[in-house]
Amino acid sequence: MEADWEFEVGGDAPVIDALWPGFVDLRQSPERARQLPEASELPALAAALVRLNATDSPVWTSKCDVWLRLESEAYDPDELDAPPGCATHGMGCYIDLLPKGARQWLLPAHAAEECKLMCGRLRAVALRCSRVDMVIRRAFIHPESAGLGITAYLTACGESEAAAAVAFQLALEAFAGALCAHSTLE
Repeated sequence: MEADWEFEVGGDAPVIDALWPGFVDLRQSPERARQLPEASELPALAAALVRLNATDSPVWTSKCDVWLRLESEAYDPDELDAPPGCATHGMGCYIDLLPKGARQWLLPAHAAEECKLMCGRLRAVALRCSRVDMVIRRAFIHPESAGLGITAYLTACGESEAAAAVAFQLALEAFAGALCAHSTLE
């Protein structure tokens, strides 16, 4: 599986806002993920959100969105390791991730180390037609403090909508599994 990371923390860069008006806190009841509009048509996203917000997960999620049909210009088949003819249809999502409890990414180096380890684990997964890009961003977790978070962008493609959906499901499973199985926050 293809994976990469970057920093985007300067001036006008987007921020993760855990205090946004529509926030649904899945930390106390992760199974509520299945009720989110973004996950209603995509059980694989709901399953990933349940896992990412579980008690033993090192992170929690503050926001996500899904694109069931990506325009072909929105992704590069080479960056998804897609064989010729297998990138006709694409899907994608983003998930904002924040470290759980007192375990914070206090320094950019802490978040970068987490992303490097995640990329290594994801690259070891034998999965074509998919990619994860993690972007380290400023995050507003509490009204009185800012920290760092990660926006994970997942993209998958296939020769048909059904094939893209399967690749996307596998990408979500691999991502949630890799993040929850290993973390520098532990």
